[in-house]
Amino acid sequence: MALPPEFHDIAKRVNNWGRWGEADEIGTLNLITADTVRAAAGEVRSGRRVPLAVPLRQDGVQTGMIPGRVNPLHTMVAVNMEMFGAETVATSDDVVTMGLQAGTHWDGLTHVSHSGKLYNGRPADSITAHGGAAFHGIEKAGPLASRGVLLDVAHARGLDRLEGGHAVTPEDLTAAEELAGTKVRSGDIVLVRTGQIQHYLAGDKHAYAFPSPGLSIRTPEWFHARDVAAVANDTLTFEIFPPEIEDLWMPVHALDLVEMGMPQGQNWNLEELSQACADEGRYAFFLSAAPEPFVGGTGAPVAPVAVL
Repeated sequence: MALPPEFHDIAKRVNNWGRWGEADEIGTLNLITADTVRAAAGEVRSGRRVPLAVPLRQDGVQTGMIPGRVNPLHTMVAVNMEMFGAETVATSDDVVTMGLQAGTHWDGLTHVSHSGKLYNGRPADSITAHGGAAFHGIEKAGPLASRGVLLDVAHARGLDRLEGGHAVTPEDLTAAEELAGTKVRSGDIVLVRTGQIQHYLAGDKHAYAFPSPGLSIRTPEWFHARDVAAVANDTLTFEIFPPEIEDLWMPVHALDLVEMGMPQGQNWNLEELSQACADEGRYAFFLSAAPEPFVGGTGAPVAPVAVL
């Protein structure tokens, strides 16, 4: 199915191409300034640290639905090896083969393209099999840290977990913002909780994958209006899956990554954070979430930590 007029209308309204110059490769991460980070540090009060990553393991979140995106395959290449001779210090080493977006991760700006283009008008064929992404590689994201805001959509709707077919709307985001008691502001990293990851944590990764709640095609305009730097959630697919518009696959990816230049993250475990925010009565915090700097990567693992 060709991208419909509705998609192109939204794309025009959220497009950031040229906003930070023709050579720009980091998109909305430009909104995280030194002043933004200094202000974010002021959100640390109790010092409570909440990890947001799922463990990297061979029986991880991937089901085989996405070709080639394999869960981590962990192999020992040395076990207590006395490298420098008998009775010397022994070492153990291991290697991992995995999809860069297999677990908790950021999608880079080259993760998707449409109409032959990447963010800022770069050609999609600048991604090559051996070189990866010539522009907008995930390593360009740098030391990603800012104010994080949890939008607990499930709890704002009086639920512990959204139903699988629920499309998270701008109205849902506004209701969760009201629950949070803070306004999302320029340079923030927004975390959207649906509760969907409860399926995976309970041992059912197939229920986690499908059907899944997720962001509606209408949400990019909400994030664009607030100048959000990045968005992550607790689902495998980020946007609602199956799609809300029949046969229109991954339109939110295309609007966020290609049109806005806004990184997005998936498979973030927001359950402990939801409880911590409820305990402390506040939903803003300092968030450290730098992706691993794989040169030319279209995405990368991340082990984010929220500090309240």
